[in-house]
Amino acid sequence: MTNIQLEIASRVKDMREVCEISLQDMAQKLDVPVEIYQKYESGEIDIPASILYEASQIFEVDTSLLLTGEDTRMSAFAVTRKDKGVRIDRREAYDYENLASNFAHKEMEPFIVTVMPRDDNYIPEPNYHKGYEFVYVLEGKLRIYIKDNIIDLEEGDSIYFDSLHKHSMVALGDKKVKFLDVLKL
Repeated sequence: MTNIQLEIASRVKDMREVCEISLQDMAQKLDVPVEIYQKYESGEIDIPASILYEASQIFEVDTSLLLTGEDTRMSAFAVTRKDKGVRIDRREAYDYENLASNFAHKEMEPFIVTVMPRDDNYIPEPNYHKGYEFVYVLEGKLRIYIKDNIIDLEEGDSIYFDSLHKHSMVALGDKKVKFLDVLKL
């Protein structure tokens, strides 16, 4: 577990306690087993971006508060310059760059996600959450495992899916993959 992972877990736990929500109620609201939710708060398991987004909605705060500890300020618009988004280096398989971290009360979370190639037959642990996800490949080739399907996407291809279905993504070939990932819960 990384320091960032522990800091985020600590902020989630603190917010839950400030909001006076029990562990059981929070797990139920997020539709995850209590044991898994406890591991999120302890930092034992990395909290998926989708769960962080949903937790921020429950706490009625912006996701960036949970990610960075800083509150948002923009409400009319937010500009994020190329390669200047808030980096969230949380999971081995994915590098997230939040493209609207300083916009208050978002209805969706836009990220640029980078997936580095691997030599082995690695498939990341599948993720699932309430809501929908839109992925648009900017560069490279991306393989998506969703439900019982394997879908290969190239630059310019996109997919929109119900995030309740277990899904994971890997880079194909020897190039990194960059894609726009928009979460809507």
